[in-house]
Amino acid sequence: MDPETKEIAIIGAGLAGLCLALALGQQNIACTVYESRSASLNIGGAIMLSPNSLRILDDLEVYECIREKGFNFDYVEYRDVEANTIEKHEFGSYEKHGYKALRIYRSIVIDAFLTKLAKRNIPVVYGMKFKCIVTEAEDGVIWESADGSQHSASMLVGADGIHSTVRDYLYSGLTPAFSGIAIIGAKLPAMQLKLTPGFHLPVTLMSKRGAFIIAPQDVHCTEVMIGKQKRFEDPGIAGWDAVEADKQSMVDFLQKEAQGFPEIIHNAVSIIPTENIAIWPFYTVPRLERWSSPQYRIIIVGDAAHAIPPPAGQGTNQAYEDVYMFALLLAQAKKADIRKALNFWQSYRQGRIGAIMALTNQINLRRMPKEEGKEDEQLEDFNLDWLYSVDLKEVVDDWICT
Repeated sequence: MDPETKEIAIIGAGLAGLCLALALGQQNIACTVYESRSASLNIGGAIMLSPNSLRILDDLEVYECIREKGFNFDYVEYRDVEANTIEKHEFGSYEKHGYKALRIYRSIVIDAFLTKLAKRNIPVVYGMKFKCIVTEAEDGVIWESADGSQHSASMLVGADGIHSTVRDYLYSGLTPAFSGIAIIGAKLPAMQLKLTPGFHLPVTLMSKRGAFIIAPQDVHCTEVMIGKQKRFEDPGIAGWDAVEADKQSMVDFLQKEAQGFPEIIHNAVSIIPTENIAIWPFYTVPRLERWSSPQYRIIIVGDAAHAIPPPAGQGTNQAYEDVYMFALLLAQAKKADIRKALNFWQSYRQGRIGAIMALTNQINLRRMPKEEGKEDEQLEDFNLDWLYSVDLKEVVDDWICT
């Protein structure tokens, strides 16, 4: 396949889709991003970016645009009910990995992507909703948008999230599974916590009743997110609107759960404006047999292929790994068979996703209330050099040379 003969269509202008467009552009592969909404997705709160994805953003010349616009940190502290530090888990390090971890508003990263894409004349088309695949052949794909118009592309990539419409072409009727856990969180001014000098953020405060998480939201730590996980019966996709609408119940949950926690938590939940509170249910996608269609012209990436719950902070990071490695391999299409390349891509990526899901499950269990008589356990082997120090260019080059 010659990726330069016809452009690639990217469905979804979220973090994964925009990063993919920039990575393809770096490889001189033509692409267009299509977004169903009428404007960029500058919604949502802060995300956590770790060295494995910051290395990618650095190569795409985005990192320096955002580095000073978020909160840089090395580790997360775990503290007990008396606020004593019991563990420190590394999330970044200049010395070891070349980057600190970065917690930053999603909108800042999206704006940085859009600025870079505009400079490189890579188009983003808004108000164009993907409807279905019309035909797929050896030399490309024809797809239809909701307005009835048809479009052709050499490949079509679904970067359209956990409830992906593109994925329906590969797996008709597949429904993401609710994990039974959601996090209820609220944005608060940091001064409300009345932090003592030297108190480290981010922090997870542990008790048998579960854990409270406190994380900075902005570069100067003037705003924080405080949250706690809760078990739920699955209300169904539509049912979450009713749960989300009952803001006072979520406020009551956080305030009630503050019992037995240090004063910092009592301060945090003392005032929670209902407009500042939200809920994030954890959904997952089962391990999929393939991320590519039989003709290898339809691809899914990010949450469409593997939704990762947020406790390990790797959802966005792994989406960036997906698309960056995909672009590197596609650029080598003249040197390696694209089918073999995409099979290698999926196999390699699923190996990392599996390890991250295991880590996520460990963290999930730690944050939930403990059964009577059971003590909290430390995480198994929290040395994450394998996660943070990956060099995907080297991985691809090694595969090409074999």
